Amino acid sequence: MERLALRTRLKPGCAEIYDREHAQIPAELEAVMRANGLHSWRIFRDGLDLFHVVEVDDYAALQAALQDHPADLAWQRRMNRLLDGDFDKSAGGLSLVWELTSERGQ
Repeated sequence: MERLALRTRLKPGCAEIYDREHAQIPAELEAVMRANGLHSWRIFRDGLDLFHVVEVDDYAALQAALQDHPADLAWQRRMNRLLDGDFDKSAGGLSLVWELTSERGQ
């Protein structure tokens, strides 16, 4: 399983709309994401900065499956109007600097 972090930024004045839009995502979008290996997608917000933590079997395969899917295309149109720049789904994510896990070195 892959875990990656992504970063996006909201346009000023769009935080409440973004939060409201994410209160419930479309069922079809959730279904296609889960069917293509998504385990979890968490979004944290600090002011206008959004940090996404994604756990998925294969991120590139997920993005390929979503690329032309009508549910994702509609969702991206809704979200991109709120973002300062389009969400680059092909990005490999933020670089991991440090991690403390529950596993201890043996």
